[in-house]
Parts: sequence; structure tokens; C-alpha cells
Amino acid sequence: AMEGGPRIREGDCAVLKRDEVFKAVSVLRRRKIIFEKQWFYLDNAIGHIYGTTFEVTSGGNLQPKQEVEETTTETKEAGTDNRNIVDDGKSQKLTHDDIKALKDKGIKGQEIVQQLIENSTTFRDKTEFAQDKYIKKKKKKYEAVVTIVKPSTRILSTMYYAREPGKINHLRYDTLAQMLTLGNIHAGNKMIVMETCSGLVLGAVMERMGGYGSIIQMYPGGGPVRAATSCFGFPKPFFDNLHEFPLSKVQSLLSGTFTTETLPADPEENALVEEESNGLTEEKQTSLQETEEEPTTEAVMEINPTEEQDAMDVNAEEAEFKENKEKENKENVREKQIKQWERRKKLLEAAALLREKNADGLIVASKFHPTPLLLSLLDFVAPSRPFVVYCQYKEPLLECYTKLRERGGVINLKLSETWLRNYQVLPDRSHPKLTMSGGGGYLLSGITVVLEKGKSDSSNSEALKVEEPSSKRCKLQDLPC
Repeated sequence: AMEGGPRIREGDCAVLKRDEVFKAVSVLRRRKIIFEKQWFYLDNAIGHIYGTTFEVTSGGNLQPKQEVEETTTETKEAGTDNRNIVDDGKSQKLTHDDIKALKDKGIKGQEIVQQLIENSTTFRDKTEFAQDKYIKKKKKKYEAVVTIVKPSTRILSTMYYAREPGKINHLRYDTLAQMLTLGNIHAGNKMIVMETCSGLVLGAVMERMGGYGSIIQMYPGGGPVRAATSCFGFPKPFFDNLHEFPLSKVQSLLSGTFTTETLPADPEENALVEEESNGLTEEKQTSLQETEEEPTTEAVMEINPTEEQDAMDVNAEEAEFKENKEKENKENVREKQIKQWERRKKLLEAAALLREKNADGLIVASKFHPTPLLLSLLDFVAPSRPFVVYCQYKEPLLECYTKLRERGGVINLKLSETWLRNYQVLPDRSHPKLTMSGGGGYLLSGITVVLEKGKSDSSNSEALKVEEPSSKRCKLQDLPC
């Protein structure tokens, strides 16, 4: 067990680990958690150090696992090979009910495994390796243990890639590592990030920058998605310099016609707009005005004093109710206005940052075609800065490569794919794992340079066509600059 290190606090974002399976959870009291067919509560984990392994006891309580030395003193009896072992399901003398009875008695997983070994007729004939494998398999089944670890890019990207790769466009963790390196991401950068990977890439960039520098997240649709970003459990200050800007506004920003008047509406506002756009808008507005103008006091005054007192009360109540309703409406409107004003302010801040056109790098990892994205977003990046584009397939990146070459303004263009192979490392039996990941996606990276607007590439090539013989012409055009 680690001596120092951060402790598990209530309200933290943590990751549960069992063998190679991960799950992100919030640490809350009396909240039942189901992980790997086990249910438990995290109450007892609070206050322990991250990286502690817990055992699930009866009632779903977690207890820190006591390290038990493996009893390997007596020489195990083992066979020379497995040729005589037939898997007919009859080798285990303990029945399902026996095991259940052991469990109900509250017997620990380790002891159940021991019993299984003793009651297996074939155990001693298995080779040493097969015995180890058997023990490992049974432990996994009967020992309810879970380790609680602190989230990090490595852990979360592994988790997403294994659990829901579709949510991150099948971006494999080694490819993400390459992106962070190729993009030269470090503290104090001003980064532009455009991703549709649930916020995993954004979180990775934020982790590398450690809260120093600024990030502008470009987003499609109504707002940025940051489900994975919230799993990192970053401290609040990390979000102070995180800005967002809608892709729909990029063209207007570049052409200088940008305004904040036509904001992409909130999802909830969208529903309202749709309701109103069925031809009822004008009627609705007038009726609203009428109700507002009607002074509420008049309703009370008109009744003559001779009438029953209760009529007065009813009317007074009605008036009060109406007043409250109006107050509520006004407050709601005011709240909405404040929200919208804040969004506008944030949008203008992000626009101002982009207008400086001096970003230190650009990271793109989305489900959209990279070419149009890159051609517009590169304008915001300062010269001699890196950019990295991820795509699940290589064809769009090939097209992107060609288009960038034609346009100019970039050097050192590289299209790459990383190759990942896991190894089992055990004494006398280390070898590559049998399963290998097929596709981790492709990266196009390069460095921006000043694009001279006067000499467009097409006129250059026109001139070349006249002067140079064809063989030479090809060579010249293939130069990186």
C-alpha cells in the first residue's frame, strides 16, 4: 500500500478497476454501485488513499484488503503435460449448491478457491502453468475485490476505448498519446480543440496544460459535449480559461460579419421556438400583452361594498395569485436575459481570442470530414505551430493532405498510424497477447508557415508549365514548401 498520496474524498470522480476493466463513478455516500456483477457502497472507501484495493464484504461494504502472502513454500504437485485431462465437467466434486452454501456462511473468496482446488480431481495432473491459470480464473470469479484509482488520461482513454469506443470515434489511447506529443501541448499554450469524442481529447489537453494557458473548444450544434471531461475531476480554476465557440460562426468570424445576435439556441429554447413557429406567434404575443396591461387593483375595486365579504376575498386572492405569477414570469424572463447576456459575453471573449489568429496549435478529432474544418480553422493558428488531425479512416485524411498541399501554408505534412500490441509477461511464457487491436485510427500532422497571399499556388504552377519540361515540373511541385 502507498504511504502518501491523494485520499478519496466525498464528491470526487474516481475510477473502479478490476483486472483490466475500468468504470468511472462519483464517490457518494449510500449510493449503490454495480461493477462487474458485484454491488457495493463506496462509503467505507472515503478517506483511504487512491490505489487501495478493497474487498466486498456482506451488505456491500468495502474493506481494505489485507495482503496475504501466497503459500508457495511446499512444492506443488504438478503433471508434465495436459494430454490426459478431459474437460467433461466431472472433475469438480463441489456442486453449485455447495459453493453457494460456502458463500452464504460468509467464507472468503480465497478459501472458496482453496476448497475448489482440493476438490478438483484433475488439479494435480495439470502442468504448473495450467494450475496457475486455474487459480487465477477461480480467483476472478470468487474473490470480490475492487481497486479505486484516480482518473487520468491514460485510465480514462483505456476505459472509453474498451467500454464505448463509438463515443470517442474509436480513438485508441496510443493514438491520443501521439496527438498530445505531435501537438506539442504544454502549460501556457493557447490551443484550439475541435473534437466530438465526448470531451476526452479536451480533458487530455487540459491535463497536459495543468491549468495554465487557454483553450478554445470549437463545437458543432447547440453546445459542447464534455461528459468525459467531467470524469477527470479537474479543480475549478482549470475551467477559467476554457472557452467555447460554435463552428457555425467560424465563416462569419473570418469574413468579418460576425455578430452575437443569432446565437445557436439552448436545447430548451429550441423547443420553445419550434412551438411558436406554427403560425401562432403574433396572436400569442398580443394576448400576453393584454394580460400584462390590465391593472390588478381594478378587479378588487369594482365590487361594491354591499356584496358578500367572501367575494372580496376570492378576488383579492386571485389578484395576489396573478401578481405572483407575473412576478415569476418577470423573474424567469430576467433570468433568461442574464443567461443570454452571459453567453453573449463568453462568445465575444472567445471570438476576440480567435481573432488574434495566434493560437499555438490546433487539435481536431471529430466525426466530420477533416478537410473543410482544417482549411478554415488553420487561419486562427500562428505560423510555425503544429496541428494534428485524427480520423478513424485514412481516406478523408489523404484528401485533406492533398488539399493542404495545393493550398500551401503548411510544411512537414505526415500521415501516420500507430501500431499497438500487448504482451503477456510471465516467467517462461511471455508472448504477444492473442488479441490485437485492429484499428486505432489515423493522424495527419504538420506545421503551419506564413501563407503568402499575393502568390497563389495556381499562378506558380501556370508559370512552371510554360517554362519547365514535364519531368522537372513534377519534381518542383513535390517540394514540401
